[in-house]
Amino acid sequence: MATTTDRPAPTAVTERPGALRRGPRPDVGRIALYTVAVLAALLWLLPLLWSFATSIKPEGETTITPPTWFTADPTFDAYAQVLGRGDLIRWTFNSFVTTSIVTALTLIVCVPAAYGFSRFDFRGRPWLFALIIGGILIPPQTLIVPQFILMTQLGLVDTYWGIALPQVVAPVFVFILKRFFDAIPCDYEDAAKIDGAGSLRILWNVMLPLSRPILTAVGIFTFIGAWNNFLWPFLVTTDPDTMTLPVGMGTVMGGYGIQYAQVMASAVLGALPLLVVFLLFQRHIVTGVAGAGIKG
Repeated sequence: MATTTDRPAPTAVTERPGALRRGPRPDVGRIALYTVAVLAALLWLLPLLWSFATSIKPEGETTITPPTWFTADPTFDAYAQVLGRGDLIRWTFNSFVTTSIVTALTLIVCVPAAYGFSRFDFRGRPWLFALIIGGILIPPQTLIVPQFILMTQLGLVDTYWGIALPQVVAPVFVFILKRFFDAIPCDYEDAAKIDGAGSLRILWNVMLPLSRPILTAVGIFTFIGAWNNFLWPFLVTTDPDTMTLPVGMGTVMGGYGIQYAQVMASAVLGALPLLVVFLLFQRHIVTGVAGAGIKG
Protein backbone atom coordinates (compact mmCIF):
# COMPACT_ATOMS: atom_id res chain seq x y z
CA MET A 1 0.00 0.00 0.00
CA ALA A 2 1.51 3.27 -1.10
CA THR A 3 2.07 5.84 1.52
CA THR A 4 1.92 9.57 1.01
CA THR A 5 4.65 11.77 2.23
CA ASP A 6 3.92 15.12 3.80
CA ARG A 7 4.86 17.92 1.50
CA PRO A 8 6.12 21.13 3.01
CA ALA A 9 3.53 23.90 3.09
CA PRO A 10 4.14 26.76 0.68
CA THR A 11 5.86 29.66 2.28
CA ALA A 12 4.74 33.22 1.82
CA VAL A 13 6.86 35.47 -0.25
CA THR A 14 8.88 37.59 2.06
CA GLU A 15 10.15 41.04 1.36
CA ARG A 16 13.76 41.44 0.48
CA PRO A 17 15.98 42.49 3.30
CA GLY A 18 16.51 46.22 3.33
CA ALA A 19 13.36 46.95 1.28
CA LEU A 20 11.61 50.12 2.49
CA ARG A 21 7.94 50.82 2.27
CA ARG A 22 7.12 53.99 0.49
CA GLY A 23 4.93 56.43 2.40
CA PRO A 24 2.11 58.41 0.83
CA ARG A 25 3.26 60.81 -1.79
CA PRO A 26 2.92 64.48 -0.85
CA ASP A 27 0.07 66.29 -2.56
CA VAL A 28 2.00 68.89 -4.51
CA GLY A 29 -1.16 70.68 -5.63
CA ARG A 30 -2.46 71.10 -2.08
CA ILE A 31 0.93 72.29 -0.83
CA ALA A 32 1.07 74.86 -3.61
CA LEU A 33 -2.48 75.98 -2.85
CA TYR A 34 -1.74 76.45 0.85
CA THR A 35 1.45 78.31 0.03
CA VAL A 36 -0.36 80.72 -2.26
CA ALA A 37 -3.13 81.18 0.33
CA VAL A 38 -0.63 81.98 3.10
CA LEU A 39 1.21 84.47 0.88
CA ALA A 40 -2.07 86.13 -0.11
CA ALA A 41 -3.11 86.37 3.55
CA LEU A 42 0.23 87.97 4.44
CA LEU A 43 -0.09 90.47 1.60
CA TRP A 44 -3.60 91.32 2.81
CA LEU A 45 -2.52 91.69 6.45
CA LEU A 46 0.62 93.75 5.86
CA PRO A 47 -1.17 97.09 5.21
CA LEU A 48 -3.37 96.59 8.28
CA LEU A 49 -0.35 95.70 10.43
CA TRP A 50 1.57 98.70 9.12
CA SER A 51 -1.39 100.98 9.87
CA PHE A 52 -1.59 99.70 13.43
CA ALA A 53 2.17 99.94 13.93
CA THR A 54 2.15 103.55 12.70
CA SER A 55 -0.90 104.49 14.79
CA ILE A 56 0.84 103.62 18.07
CA LYS A 57 3.96 105.66 17.29
CA PRO A 58 4.51 109.16 18.59
CA GLU A 59 3.70 111.69 15.88
CA GLY A 60 7.35 112.65 15.50
CA GLU A 61 8.42 109.10 14.66
CA THR A 62 5.96 108.67 11.80
CA THR A 63 8.05 110.77 9.41
CA ILE A 64 11.54 109.51 10.17
CA THR A 65 13.61 108.05 7.33
CA PRO A 66 14.00 105.16 6.82
CA PRO A 67 10.68 104.10 8.31
CA THR A 68 10.63 101.44 11.00
CA TRP A 69 8.04 98.89 12.04
CA PHE A 70 8.47 99.19 15.81
CA THR A 71 8.82 102.03 18.25
CA ALA A 72 10.52 102.13 21.63
CA ASP A 73 7.76 104.32 23.06
CA PRO A 74 4.34 102.99 21.92
CA THR A 75 1.40 105.21 22.71
CA PHE A 76 -2.34 105.31 22.03
CA ASP A 77 -2.58 109.09 21.99
CA ALA A 78 -3.64 109.05 18.33
CA TYR A 79 -6.67 106.88 19.17
CA ALA A 80 -7.55 109.11 22.12
CA GLN A 81 -7.40 112.23 19.96
CA VAL A 82 -9.41 110.69 17.13
CA LEU A 83 -12.12 109.38 19.44
CA GLY A 84 -12.06 112.53 21.54
CA ARG A 85 -13.14 114.71 18.64
CA GLY A 86 -16.36 112.71 18.37
CA ASP A 87 -16.55 112.99 14.58
CA LEU A 88 -15.35 109.44 14.00
CA ILE A 89 -18.19 107.96 16.04
CA ARG A 90 -20.74 110.03 14.12
CA TRP A 91 -19.25 109.07 10.76
CA THR A 92 -19.19 105.40 11.73
CA PHE A 93 -22.85 105.60 12.70
CA ASN A 94 -23.71 107.26 9.37
CA SER A 95 -21.83 104.56 7.48
CA PHE A 96 -23.61 101.82 9.41
CA VAL A 97 -27.07 103.32 8.73
CA THR A 98 -26.53 103.97 5.02
CA THR A 99 -24.80 100.63 4.48
CA SER A 100 -27.64 98.77 6.21
CA ILE A 101 -30.17 100.56 3.99
CA VAL A 102 -28.20 99.70 0.84
CA THR A 103 -27.84 96.04 1.85
CA ALA A 104 -31.49 95.58 2.79
CA LEU A 105 -32.86 97.32 -0.31
CA THR A 106 -30.45 95.48 -2.61
CA LEU A 107 -31.70 92.12 -1.35
CA ILE A 108 -35.35 93.27 -1.45
CA VAL A 109 -34.97 94.35 -5.08
CA CYS A 110 -32.63 91.68 -6.45
CA VAL A 111 -34.17 88.55 -4.90
CA PRO A 112 -37.70 88.91 -6.41
CA ALA A 113 -36.22 90.04 -9.74
CA ALA A 114 -33.92 87.02 -9.91
CA TYR A 115 -36.72 84.66 -8.86
CA GLY A 116 -39.03 86.08 -11.52
CA PHE A 117 -36.45 85.64 -14.28
CA SER A 118 -35.68 82.12 -13.06
CA ARG A 119 -39.17 80.70 -12.64
CA PHE A 120 -41.63 82.72 -14.76
CA ASP A 121 -41.94 82.84 -18.53
CA PHE A 122 -43.41 86.17 -19.59
CA ARG A 123 -43.38 88.22 -22.74
CA GLY A 124 -40.09 90.02 -23.38
CA ARG A 125 -38.28 88.09 -20.65
CA PRO A 126 -35.08 87.38 -22.66
CA TRP A 127 -34.77 90.99 -23.80
CA LEU A 128 -35.40 92.40 -20.34
CA PHE A 129 -32.86 90.05 -18.79
CA ALA A 130 -30.33 90.97 -21.50
CA LEU A 131 -30.96 94.63 -20.66
CA ILE A 132 -30.21 93.96 -17.00
CA ILE A 133 -27.05 92.05 -17.87
CA GLY A 134 -26.02 94.95 -20.09
CA GLY A 135 -26.19 97.16 -17.00
CA ILE A 136 -23.15 95.33 -15.66
CA LEU A 137 -21.11 96.83 -18.50
CA ILE A 138 -22.05 100.43 -17.62
CA PRO A 139 -19.40 102.11 -15.43
CA PRO A 140 -21.04 103.58 -12.32
CA GLN A 141 -19.08 106.82 -12.80
CA THR A 142 -21.06 107.63 -15.96
CA LEU A 143 -24.27 107.81 -13.90
CA ILE A 144 -23.01 110.21 -11.25
CA VAL A 145 -24.19 113.43 -12.94
CA PRO A 146 -27.80 112.32 -13.64
CA GLN A 147 -28.02 110.72 -10.21
CA PHE A 148 -26.82 113.91 -8.52
CA ILE A 149 -29.34 115.99 -10.50
CA LEU A 150 -32.11 113.57 -9.51
CA MET A 151 -31.14 113.62 -5.81
CA THR A 152 -31.05 117.44 -5.92
CA GLN A 153 -34.51 117.66 -7.47
CA LEU A 154 -35.88 115.23 -4.89
CA GLY A 155 -34.29 117.17 -2.04
CA LEU A 156 -32.25 114.17 -0.86
CA VAL A 157 -28.82 115.82 -0.77
CA ASP A 158 -27.20 115.49 2.67
CA THR A 159 -29.60 112.72 3.68
CA TYR A 160 -29.21 109.02 4.34
CA TRP A 161 -31.58 108.18 1.49
CA GLY A 162 -29.61 110.34 -0.93
CA ILE A 163 -26.47 108.39 -0.06
CA ALA A 164 -28.10 104.96 -0.14
CA LEU A 165 -30.62 104.90 -3.01
CA PRO A 166 -28.22 105.28 -5.98
CA GLN A 167 -26.15 102.37 -4.63
CA VAL A 168 -29.07 99.91 -4.60
CA VAL A 169 -29.06 98.96 -8.28
CA ALA A 170 -26.89 95.83 -8.66
CA PRO A 171 -27.46 93.93 -11.95
CA VAL A 172 -24.60 91.53 -11.20
CA PHE A 173 -26.38 90.24 -8.09
CA VAL A 174 -29.57 89.68 -10.09
CA PHE A 175 -27.56 87.51 -12.46
CA ILE A 176 -25.85 85.58 -9.64
CA LEU A 177 -29.10 84.94 -7.77
CA LYS A 178 -30.91 83.87 -10.94
CA ARG A 179 -28.23 81.30 -11.71
CA PHE A 180 -28.50 79.98 -8.18
CA PHE A 181 -32.31 79.74 -8.39
CA ASP A 182 -32.02 77.93 -11.73
CA ALA A 183 -30.06 75.15 -10.00
CA ILE A 184 -32.75 74.54 -7.35
CA PRO A 185 -35.03 71.64 -8.43
CA CYS A 186 -38.62 72.56 -9.20
CA ASP A 187 -39.89 69.61 -7.14
CA TYR A 188 -39.85 71.73 -4.01
CA GLU A 189 -42.09 74.33 -5.61
CA ASP A 190 -44.42 71.70 -7.06
CA ALA A 191 -44.90 70.21 -3.60
CA ALA A 192 -45.64 73.66 -2.18
CA LYS A 193 -48.14 74.37 -4.97
CA ILE A 194 -49.96 71.13 -4.16
CA ASP A 195 -50.33 72.43 -0.60
CA GLY A 196 -51.88 75.61 -1.97
CA ALA A 197 -48.92 77.97 -1.63
CA GLY A 198 -48.70 81.00 -3.88
CA SER A 199 -45.65 82.48 -5.55
CA LEU A 200 -44.76 84.85 -2.71
CA ARG A 201 -45.14 82.13 -0.10
CA ILE A 202 -43.01 79.75 -2.17
CA LEU A 203 -40.34 82.44 -2.45
CA TRP A 204 -40.40 83.17 1.29
CA ASN A 205 -40.81 79.66 2.71
CA VAL A 206 -39.05 77.51 0.09
CA MET A 207 -36.55 79.45 -2.02
CA LEU A 208 -35.09 81.77 0.58
CA PRO A 209 -34.24 79.04 3.14
CA LEU A 210 -32.57 77.00 0.39
CA SER A 211 -30.64 80.09 -0.77
CA ARG A 212 -29.38 81.22 2.62
CA PRO A 213 -25.65 80.79 1.79
CA ILE A 214 -25.76 82.81 -1.43
CA LEU A 215 -28.00 85.45 0.15
CA THR A 216 -25.52 85.85 2.99
CA ALA A 217 -22.63 86.17 0.55
CA VAL A 218 -24.47 88.77 -1.55
CA GLY A 219 -25.43 90.70 1.58
CA ILE A 220 -21.85 90.73 2.88
CA PHE A 221 -20.38 91.83 -0.46
CA THR A 222 -23.01 94.57 -0.72
CA PHE A 223 -22.25 95.70 2.83
CA ILE A 224 -18.51 95.85 2.20
CA GLY A 225 -18.91 97.70 -1.12
CA ALA A 226 -21.26 100.28 0.37
CA TRP A 227 -19.09 100.74 3.45
CA ASN A 228 -15.98 101.44 1.37
CA ASN A 229 -17.73 103.64 -1.20
CA PHE A 230 -16.15 107.07 -1.24
CA LEU A 231 -16.99 108.86 -4.49
CA TRP A 232 -20.78 109.05 -4.32
CA PRO A 233 -21.08 109.93 -0.60
CA PHE A 234 -18.36 112.53 -1.14
CA LEU A 235 -20.40 114.22 -3.88
CA VAL A 236 -23.81 114.06 -2.24
CA THR A 237 -22.82 115.19 1.28
CA THR A 238 -21.59 118.60 2.38
CA ASP A 239 -22.75 118.55 6.01
CA PRO A 240 -20.18 116.92 8.34
CA ASP A 241 -23.06 115.45 10.36
CA THR A 242 -24.14 113.28 7.39
CA MET A 243 -20.70 112.27 6.09
CA THR A 244 -19.79 108.60 6.00
CA LEU A 245 -16.56 107.26 7.42
CA PRO A 246 -14.43 107.28 4.20
CA VAL A 247 -15.54 110.85 3.41
CA GLY A 248 -14.98 112.02 6.97
CA MET A 249 -11.50 110.55 7.05
CA GLY A 250 -10.71 112.52 3.91
CA THR A 251 -11.72 115.77 5.59
CA VAL A 252 -9.56 114.94 8.61
CA MET A 253 -6.53 114.53 6.35
CA GLY A 254 -7.24 117.87 4.67
CA GLY A 255 -8.46 119.93 7.61
CA TYR A 256 -6.07 118.95 10.36
CA GLY A 257 -2.94 118.52 8.27
CA ILE A 258 -1.19 115.26 7.61
CA GLN A 259 -0.91 113.67 11.03
CA TYR A 260 0.03 110.16 10.10
CA ALA A 261 -0.56 108.55 13.47
CA GLN A 262 -4.11 109.92 13.66
CA VAL A 263 -4.80 109.04 10.04
CA MET A 264 -3.68 105.47 10.62
CA ALA A 265 -5.65 105.27 13.86
CA SER A 266 -8.77 106.39 11.96
CA ALA A 267 -8.07 103.79 9.27
CA VAL A 268 -7.70 101.01 11.83
CA LEU A 269 -10.90 101.99 13.63
CA GLY A 270 -12.72 102.25 10.32
CA ALA A 271 -11.59 98.78 9.24
CA LEU A 272 -12.60 97.09 12.48
CA PRO A 273 -16.35 96.78 11.62
CA LEU A 274 -15.55 95.10 8.31
CA LEU A 275 -13.08 92.79 9.98
CA VAL A 276 -15.66 91.78 12.59
CA VAL A 277 -18.31 91.18 9.92
CA PHE A 278 -15.94 89.02 7.89
CA LEU A 279 -14.85 86.96 10.90
CA LEU A 280 -18.46 86.36 11.94
CA PHE A 281 -19.72 85.39 8.49
CA GLN A 282 -16.68 83.96 6.73
CA ARG A 283 -18.17 80.45 6.69
CA HIS A 284 -21.32 81.74 4.96
CA ILE A 285 -19.24 83.74 2.49
CA VAL A 286 -17.14 80.73 1.49
CA THR A 287 -20.21 78.49 1.25
CA GLY A 288 -22.12 81.02 -0.81
CA VAL A 289 -19.31 81.71 -3.24
CA ALA A 290 -18.54 78.01 -3.64
CA GLY A 291 -22.21 77.18 -4.18
CA ALA A 292 -22.63 79.93 -6.72
CA GLY A 293 -19.52 78.79 -8.55
CA ILE A 294 -20.63 75.13 -8.73
CA LYS A 295 -24.28 75.71 -9.51
CA GLY A 296 -23.83 78.73 -11.73
